[in-house]
Amino acid sequence: MRELRVAKSAGFCFGVSRSVKMAEEMLAAEANCYSLGELIHNDDVVQHLRSEGLTVADGPEQIPQGASVIIRSHGVSRAEFEAVQRTGATVYDATCPKVKRIHEIVAEASAEGRQPVIIGAADHPEVRAICGWCASPIVVNDAAQLAERIADGTIDCAKPLTVVIQTTQTQEKLLECQKIIKKECTNVKIFDTICNATQVRQTEASQIAAESDFMVVIGDRHSSNTGKLFDICKRQCENTVLIETAAELDLNKVSDAETIGVTAGASTPARIIKEVLDTMSEVKSGETNLEPSFE
Repeated sequence: MRELRVAKSAGFCFGVSRSVKMAEEMLAAEANCYSLGELIHNDDVVQHLRSEGLTVADGPEQIPQGASVIIRSHGVSRAEFEAVQRTGATVYDATCPKVKRIHEIVAEASAEGRQPVIIGAADHPEVRAICGWCASPIVVNDAAQLAERIADGTIDCAKPLTVVIQTTQTQEKLLECQKIIKKECTNVKIFDTICNATQVRQTEASQIAAESDFMVVIGDRHSSNTGKLFDICKRQCENTVLIETAAELDLNKVSDAETIGVTAGASTPARIIKEVLDTMSEVKSGETNLEPSFE
C-alpha cells in the first residue's frame, strides 16, 4: 500500500512566524513601510508582503526619514541597526530571538577581549549580522576550514576563544568542530546556538527519509535550513528532491514511489506545503489514492 508521510515539523518555525506576523501588523498600522533586507528566505512570502506595500531596502541609506522599518528575521549588524534608528524610523525588530542571543554572546566576548569564532556560511545574512556585533570575528564553514585556520595561525589557540554556530547548521558539523577545538585550544567557550527547532526538524526529516522511496523537501533554494534538510535527506534517501512549489514536482516519481516522505524548510508557508500535498494526493497508483499521514 502506498504511503505519504509528512513531517510534523515542516514549515514555519517560531522565529519566521513571528517576523511575518510583525510585518503584517506593521503594514496594517503604518504607512511608508520598509524591511531592511528580505524578511525571510522565501520569495513567495516576500512577494506577498511587497504586494501589501512593503518595500525591501538593501541598506539603511535607502530608508527615508520617518519611515516604518522592520528588521529581517536574520538580524542586521549593530552599525546598520543604529543607522536605521538615526533616520527617525519606527523600528519593528523581527530578528529571531535565537539569533539575537548570538549577538549578545559575541558582543560580550568582544567586551571581555575574547576572540569570536563563528561556524557557518560567511555570506549568509545571519552570519554577516553576527559579525557586526563583535570585533575581528573569524568565520569558518566547517571542521576542515577550522583546522586550516588554526594551522596557519589565523586562529590563535593561545588566546581566549568564544565559539558560536549559525542557528541552521547541523549538530554533526558542531561536533566535528568541537572535537578539533577541544584538542587544540585551552581557553575556549563553546556555545551550541543551533536552534532547537532546527535540530528537531533535521532529526525528523532524516528518520522519514530513511524509510522512504522518494523524499520531497519543500523550500526556497536560498534558504540555509532548507539546503541542510536536503543534504540530510539525500544521505538517507538517494531519490530526494528540493522543490519550491508544487509546479516543480515530478509526478512520474510520485506515481512510481511506494513510500513518499515530505518535509519543508522553516521559511516555507503552509499554503505551499498544502499545494504540494494536494498535488500528490491527486496522483493515483491503480485505484489507490495517496493520503498524507503526519509523523
